[in-house]
Amino acid sequence: MTVTTVARPAPPMIDRRPRVTQVRLRASLTQSLLMAWRGLLTFRHSPQLLYDALLLPIVGPLLFGSIFGTAIAGSTEAYLPILIPGVLVQIVLTSSVATGVQLSEDIRSGVFDRFVAMPIARSAPVAGALLAGATRYVIAATTVVIVGFAMGYRPAHPVGFLAGAVLVVLATTAISWLFAFIGVTVSRPAAVQGMSMLVLTFLSFASNALVPEESMPTWLGYVSDYNPVSYLVSAVRALAENGVLGADAVWSVVASLVVVAVFAPLTVRTLRAR
Repeated sequence: MTVTTVARPAPPMIDRRPRVTQVRLRASLTQSLLMAWRGLLTFRHSPQLLYDALLLPIVGPLLFGSIFGTAIAGSTEAYLPILIPGVLVQIVLTSSVATGVQLSEDIRSGVFDRFVAMPIARSAPVAGALLAGATRYVIAATTVVIVGFAMGYRPAHPVGFLAGAVLVVLATTAISWLFAFIGVTVSRPAAVQGMSMLVLTFLSFASNALVPEESMPTWLGYVSDYNPVSYLVSAVRALAENGVLGADAVWSVVASLVVVAVFAPLTVRTLRAR
């Protein structure tokens, strides 16, 4: 008796990788707004996430004014035209670090894995998080403006100063793509915060935000001249004192667009490769 053994066919290979979905621009924008709404709901259920954006703008002007006011300008009142625009830029930029940290936490918790499995644009979760983060920037900027007026700051062009605050919020929303890239690249939220603060410390303190460039060492003055934060601070001061959008405002917009052009594709590409 002969026994014939028939080999079973190999089971078909199932490609479990998420398919890359081509999404139209209009749909991508709609999905980004929905993700932004998700971020706003997070702030609603956890309002403590906004405490730093509310308290730091109060402590910062009072602290820096007390430390640097007499040494730089002779009094705190005379230092306010330098201090308030600089602190406005510095503190709003500091608020943007939380965006990268939140992205890193979402990745570690598996939330982004669910987003990847959905037929939505790959940029929508990140863009939505950045748009929701703009709420923090508006709160921080508004608080700095109120504290500045309470301390006695009186810009020659109040409307120009408010326009400068809007410019800071828009520029920070663009620059936050840099911290989003750090958030999707570095594996741990604590490391994301550390690296982001390192970058932010260099950008903030190697600028004319708190100290005039004339009082800096020569080499630091050169660094400050080409620091995009210095352009933004100078643009706000020009708007507050003259009410004019000058070359510094143009360079601030150009620098913001460059950050978006470089780090937005890198961030989305990094998410696809995870």
